[in-house]
Amino acid sequence: MDYLCDHAVKQHIAVVSFYYDFPSREAQTPTNMLGSLAKQLVTGLGEIPGEIVQKFRSQKKVIGGRKLQLPDLVKMFATVSASQRAFICVDSIDECLPEHQLEVLDSLEQILERSPKVQVFMSGRSHIGAMVGRGLGERAASVSIKPRDGDIVAYLRTRIRKDTTPKAMDSLLENDIMKSIPGDSSETYVVGWDLFNLCNSYTDK
Repeated sequence: MDYLCDHAVKQHIAVVSFYYDFPSREAQTPTNMLGSLAKQLVTGLGEIPGEIVQKFRSQKKVIGGRKLQLPDLVKMFATVSASQRAFICVDSIDECLPEHQLEVLDSLEQILERSPKVQVFMSGRSHIGAMVGRGLGERAASVSIKPRDGDIVAYLRTRIRKDTTPKAMDSLLENDIMKSIPGDSSETYVVGWDLFNLCNSYTDK
């Protein structure tokens, strides 16, 4: 038992994340998204691999300098993750601009193919499922999560009780809210690459 605990402590596991924000999605290009994940991954290292340092130096020598491109970032992930496990978490992938989605998913698929120690976990609304399936292939497994109507109603009633303008709400309006909002709540699409058993264990609980 002591050996197992020591082994778990010594094994470095990196978790990097990116959140797609609707108001900011014009600026959240595939390069910026993957660059953010790569920066988080490299920052967590005790020492930056020489191959990555050399890549940055060579880019600076280009006239005017040049930012790393998607292929460079994909290679960087392969280099860094060769010695550690890494989990990439991407939230609200459906908020990524449609013209960027395939490029993002293709880059993630390349990382997964080159980096066996990397796993991906994503979430978004259910309509993005077909796009994710095309981008990540057959090994991507998904789970649809929908809130229970009773939980939504309980939350709404709590919010209504805390309303600072109670006179604006009457029983008729409150009943309409309790009927319409739970019915319009959307599913969340959760997808994992080699994480399906983990998803099932948590959803079962």
